[in-house]
Amino acid sequence: MATKAKPSFEKAISDLEKIVKALESGDLALEKALEKFEAGIKLSRYCTETLDEAEKRISLLTADETGEPVEKPFELDA
Repeated sequence: MATKAKPSFEKAISDLEKIVKALESGDLALEKALEKFEAGIKLSRYCTETLDEAEKRISLLTADETGEPVEKPFELDA
C-alpha cells in the first residue's frame, strides 16, 4: 500500500482557502459540503502540525549553549 505524499505547506494553505471559498458560497449540496469540510479539517490539522514542527526547529536553532531558547524581539529590516 503506497502512502500519499504530504502536500507542501503552501499548497495545503491554498487548497484550504479554496475549500473555505466553496463552503462560503453556499452553492454546495449537503453531502459535498460535508466532504469539503472534512478535507478542510484535515488540511487545517496538517498546517497546524507543520507550523508546530517549524516552531520547534526554530527553538532548537536559537537555543543558547545551555539549551534554553533565546527570545529576541522580531525586527524587520528597513
